[in-house]
Amino acid sequence: MTLALGAAFSQAAEPSIDQRVQKLSEELRCLVCQNQTLADSHAELAVNLKQQIREKFQQGQNEKEITDFLVARYGDFVHYRPPFNYQTALLWTGPYLLLLGALIFLFTRVKIIPGTEDSAGAAESAINRRHFSDPLL
Repeated sequence: MTLALGAAFSQAAEPSIDQRVQKLSEELRCLVCQNQTLADSHAELAVNLKQQIREKFQQGQNEKEITDFLVARYGDFVHYRPPFNYQTALLWTGPYLLLLGALIFLFTRVKIIPGTEDSAGAAESAINRRHFSDPLL
């Protein structure tokens, strides 16, 4: 009777662990696929990591302890959305810095102001006007 009650209790507790494993594996990156979460990946390493997460939940560890363990083992890269810190600052700010650099380059190199021509452009324009206005040339 006690075994049946214990088995029923463990089966009732399983969906809770399954939900927790699913939730946490959606926040972690597959180290093989890299553009998928652990939840989406079917790679052997991802399956092993999900099993390891399940075991740690069954041992009573919480999400933070499991995440800290995985970060200590694999680094911040294991996060699907890495936190902003000094190690990931370039990752988060890099695209904006590249865009800013491109805009600065464009504004300093390309000058598009209507009605202003440099001296070479004005001389060329005068030659073209004279050439096209006199058909004998």
